[in-house]
Amino acid sequence: MNRLIHYFPELTSSQISQFETLVELYNYWNSKINLISRKDINEIEVRHFLHSLSIAKFFSFKPETNILDIGTGGGFPGIPLAVIFPEVNFHLTDSIGKKIKVVNEIKNNLGLKNVYAEHIRSENVKNSYDFIVNRAVTNMSNLVSLIGDKISNINNHGSINNGIISLKGGDLENELNPFKNSKIYQLNELFDEPFFETKKIVYLPIPYMGKDN
Repeated sequence: MNRLIHYFPELTSSQISQFETLVELYNYWNSKINLISRKDINEIEVRHFLHSLSIAKFFSFKPETNILDIGTGGGFPGIPLAVIFPEVNFHLTDSIGKKIKVVNEIKNNLGLKNVYAEHIRSENVKNSYDFIVNRAVTNMSNLVSLIGDKISNINNHGSINNGIISLKGGDLENELNPFKNSKIYQLNELFDEPFFETKKIVYLPIPYMGKDN
């Protein structure tokens, strides 16, 4: 956990212990269900924990904020974020049931009371949320079409507008061209590891300024 502690020195001993336990849990479950590639599981601290927690470097969520994580897969970015934001509510969803089963086992092992994991397609979620987070699920136009209506117009839990926070990579110019109010955060300005060279966070606040609006 050296790199995690280096970039997040504010982590408590309890949170560090939780991340150490997460490494063991993901190694165990990955031997049974292919959640993470072999290369990634060996680099889980950088490629999954730090990548997920990069959101926390740019966004601070107030207690009782409600966040939807769509296409969470093995629980990213939702599980790491839930560890460092214990008073924030996370709803993790995925269309693949066996992945959600593992996420539930992991959150129960960690005792994460602020995580609810559900086997459901994101467009079928009924509730509304302050923020939606995701990791390279689909392009932004598809994302807004699928889940843009799941975000509450009432901004009760943050100093910034409610919206979508996406972990992405590569050239995003064409993808984001319809969304003039989107903001990009370059992760290579935050982390030294080569993995982050092309990684970005895209924040799209509501109201969306796009071709569909």
